Amino acid sequence: MVCGMAPRKIIHIDMDAFYASVEQRDDPQLRGQPVVVAWRGNRSVVCAASYEARKFGVRSAMPAVRAERLCPTAVFLPPDFPRYRAVSSQVREIFKRHTDLIEPLSLDEAYLDVSENKTGLPTATQVARTIREQIRSELSLTASAGVAPNKFLAKIASDWKKPDGLFVIQPEEIDSFLLPLPVDRLPGVGKVTEEKLKHLEVQTIADLRRIDLPTLEGRFGRYGVRLYELARGIDNSQVVPDRPTQSISAEDTFEQDVLLAEMEPMIRKLAEHAWTTSRKESRIARTVVLKLKTSEFKILTRSHTPGSPPSSCEELTNIALSLRGRVGLSPQQRFRLVGVGLSNFHDPADASAQPGLFS
Repeated sequence: MVCGMAPRKIIHIDMDAFYASVEQRDDPQLRGQPVVVAWRGNRSVVCAASYEARKFGVRSAMPAVRAERLCPTAVFLPPDFPRYRAVSSQVREIFKRHTDLIEPLSLDEAYLDVSENKTGLPTATQVARTIREQIRSELSLTASAGVAPNKFLAKIASDWKKPDGLFVIQPEEIDSFLLPLPVDRLPGVGKVTEEKLKHLEVQTIADLRRIDLPTLEGRFGRYGVRLYELARGIDNSQVVPDRPTQSISAEDTFEQDVLLAEMEPMIRKLAEHAWTTSRKESRIARTVVLKLKTSEFKILTRSHTPGSPPSSCEELTNIALSLRGRVGLSPQQRFRLVGVGLSNFHDPADASAQPGLFS
């Protein structure tokens, strides 16, 4: 934060079990029922689960067959993305009453900078409370909100009292809130980074704060600087309205290096993840990307842009699988990582992208 400047006021709004909640709202018979939004099939993953389904351990991105085992009584519904996009637009219109600084992350969540707001409400907390009340009364849905001096803290805060909750982190409360948290609450800290931090005897954010910047930079490169700042509650990233998505990807690091010929199950799973994530976007991807990392840590990518955008998960999967034929390395070459991605996003109003929208 620049000296002399007032703290920013950032809200992170996260719709509660959005797709499942829309389904329950629109069909009264589904209310109170465990609802799972997913295509049926052995290779499908869960797009959303109602809170009734979550009590059984069902979670987003879980294989649908596992969700069915965990909750045999669940009502499975295929996703209806055009309808979810329409409701998301209604939520966005409510946001616009309060600020023009809105950065959507997906159909169901967004950052708002309300350091100055349009309605003259005196605090960011009151803005967040008003937005949640308007979503409830006008759309019959619930949203959780986090209020904080920056995006990183606001996103953690919105998850704190889910569902249908509001949590505020005041500037003077940052340390008391942040320091006891496990280090995996920081953005970008996955299993691999968490293991590396354990070797430095870091389990909480308080532990991380004790590590000096040169050590973190030496171990993690540029991300070490980010870790150093996050441990101190520092995040100067701005709320950027309508930042267009450049790419979407899902990738997996193997416990043991594998041959290209052995990758089909992983590629199918990752393609499903990438496809499901892409359905949250208002724009449409035209290019499919296969990413590989060899056992020697060399990264290579292969991509294909078909005549019209992939219109189904199956089409995306087939293209990703076909890209293996263009890798051009020895059949004995082993790989430690594979990823499937989508890029080259276009507005659906572009006539050349239109066929894929409603297929």
